Amino acid sequence: MFKVEALIQPHKLDEVCAAVAAFDVSRVIVTEARDHGAAAMIKSTYRGGEWSAAVRWIKVELLVSSLRVDEVIEALLSAARTDLRADDGTLIVSEVADAIRIRDGERVRSTWR
Repeated sequence: MFKVEALIQPHKLDEVCAAVAAFDVSRVIVTEARDHGAAAMIKSTYRGGEWSAAVRWIKVELLVSSLRVDEVIEALLSAARTDLRADDGTLIVSEVADAIRIRDGERVRSTWR
């Protein structure tokens, strides 16, 4: 089982969710995230004053069976890609040793349901 985390542009959320829905992934976690790195600050001036704001992202997290992870990655990459020159985001894939449902202690090994 793999955990796939995607940091995407906010306006691409609907397309990414539609791409993930095609793979029958039952649980998708969506969170608003802000990048506070030095290069991630938007600098602007307003009425003579300069201000900085953090770049906004949407973080999409899902657990995927190891049999379908490559297909899901390709679908996420094509759905999240933009024609803009700005950063389209990041895709992070990590292997999950175990997932345990809190309610009943059931171990989920292949897909998260």
